[in-house]
Amino acid sequence: MTTDTFPPNGIDRLLAIMAALRDPATGCPWDIEQTFATIAPYTLEEAHEVADAIERAAWGELKGELGDLLFQTVYHAQMAAEAGHFTFAEVVTAISDKMIARHPHVFGTESRTKTADQQTRDWEAQKARERGTARTLDGVALALPALTRAVKLQNRAARVGFDWPSTDQVLDKLIEEAREVVEARDTLTHTELTEEIGDLFFVMANLARHLKVDPEAALRAANQKFTRRFARIEDWLAEGGKTPTDSDLDEMDSLWNRAKAEEKATKA
Repeated sequence: MTTDTFPPNGIDRLLAIMAALRDPATGCPWDIEQTFATIAPYTLEEAHEVADAIERAAWGELKGELGDLLFQTVYHAQMAAEAGHFTFAEVVTAISDKMIARHPHVFGTESRTKTADQQTRDWEAQKARERGTARTLDGVALALPALTRAVKLQNRAARVGFDWPSTDQVLDKLIEEAREVVEARDTLTHTELTEEIGDLFFVMANLARHLKVDPEAALRAANQKFTRRFARIEDWLAEGGKTPTDSDLDEMDSLWNRAKAEEKATKA
């Protein structure tokens, strides 16, 4: 197949490439056999790679990652068009109409002097109107990272008054849940213990929400800190011709504290 007939650039070129890849007669066998379900994991992966590039301020990579994510949208739209569900143009129209409807302070007659918090509340109210008679927690995507979904569920419930009024009550609940795990860890079945741990995570997410901390971002930062400090442990062990398997907990814990002190000194 030749690309001479494709548009020279822009979104139309990408749409033409996607259609060619899915052409039953001349397309790519792998692309042809894909479905919404098989492509969805790649969509999630590309979204995470965009977030990762932003987290690392890797602006040179971000352009490519955004292109990969855009391709995922085009891929799903192509499969939808083949099945007679909708077209890419309809996707664009739908999101354009939605953005106009949700920004009456920009495209309508409402005042632009609202605070960011008020605009957020208005945005959520508009989304609720669009959901109509749906239940409060309907529409919170199941595929979201669990901590992020927990916060979204809690925010939805809070908007109808189901929320602790202060952080102190959340902390009390956190202590209660942690105590339940400690007291029952030797008597619970694995299924019951999993449920208790889940409850503990859910309250941790709620605490983060009350403190206006993104739990996903907080945990990512903790993961990075752990990775960074453990790498220092390995470096120092290597200087003595050792690896972690040649060491023991006491030695590695001492080196961990050394790495921790080193970071604090660097920040000072």
